[in-house]
Amino acid sequence: MSSPLSREDVAHLASLARISLSDAELDRLGAELPAILDHVAAVQGVVESAGTDVAPMSHPVPITNVFRADEPTPGLSRDEALAGAPAAEEDRFLVPKILGEEA
Repeated sequence: MSSPLSREDVAHLASLARISLSDAELDRLGAELPAILDHVAAVQGVVESAGTDVAPMSHPVPITNVFRADEPTPGLSRDEALAGAPAAEEDRFLVPKILGEEA
């Protein structure tokens, strides 16, 4: 495990990243960053040991598109669409007034 980082080290990293940290955050990150760096080193070790035999991936499980192809298909005709409507008038859907306004 890496040694803890000093407050000055964390403050310097924060200034490089242009992040403003409070005193409590500097103390907390000084204790947490070594563990984070150890995990990064462990991942780098796996990558180096795998070499070129393992292809880079973004997910551990292959993801495939489950959607159908986006191809145009004929839609309903006006008469077919209006046939399923509860009410129609002048080739349009008839809906109840909801605002109480006069047309």
